[in-house]
Amino acid sequence: MTSSADLDTLVQRLRAAGCVFAEEEADVLLASAGDGAELERMVAARVTGVPLEHVVGWASFAGVRVPVRPGVFVPRRRTEHLLAVAVGLTRPGELVVDLCCGSGAIALALHAAVPDLRLHASDLQPEAVACASDTLAGIAAVHAGDLFDALPAELRGRVDVVVANVPYVPTAAVPLLPRDAREHVAPMTVDGGADGLAVLRRVAAEARNWLAPGGRLLSEVAEDQVPAALTVLETSGLRARVCQDEELDASVVVGRSG
Repeated sequence: MTSSADLDTLVQRLRAAGCVFAEEEADVLLASAGDGAELERMVAARVTGVPLEHVVGWASFAGVRVPVRPGVFVPRRRTEHLLAVAVGLTRPGELVVDLCCGSGAIALALHAAVPDLRLHASDLQPEAVACASDTLAGIAAVHAGDLFDALPAELRGRVDVVVANVPYVPTAAVPLLPRDAREHVAPMTVDGGADGLAVLRRVAAEARNWLAPGGRLLSEVAEDQVPAALTVLETSGLRARVCQDEELDASVVVGRSG
């Protein structure tokens, strides 16, 4: 059993390493470690900058515990708004694709929120595909490949909802990201090109070929990217709008086909 003095020491170590939410992280580490030796290994990794989620092997996302492996993008709380928009626009039994799925967090949470979905997920990063394949076993078919190229051809023109949490950080801003995002995930998971919208352009350009009539494409972007992102969707023949959450500082653009 950990004493209050031990807990205080752990919090101080985490705070000294720059962990903003040291108290909360200490609780997660204590709950995740099997014994004192494992706790020390975890703390040692965390204070060197390894993301907490990679240290303990899971992330909390919209109330769902999502397994996360080293090198795989950690689902952010901001992205819970993308999930909420997806839940609001998705009907039971629909065909849904989680594009750029990473750990599979969105597909997993959608499965928990909307019954009887026919789920597919895809990613280009091998580590993410392996992680999502385990997490979504029996829930979704997980495919390896570049955006829509990864999907089975028989899905073309039949997808009701595409949730695409694409990388959207402008290339010049990548070096300014927090240490965990710079050093412990692949650049391809955050770098969205010169203006941050390069991957979204590619997704939008192909979306109408894959969406069913009335199908929806959803993607998270930064607030200052919203006008340009809406133009990207409209230029690709989609009817576009934005959904924003001030509390989470989150913006989601939605494009509808047909």
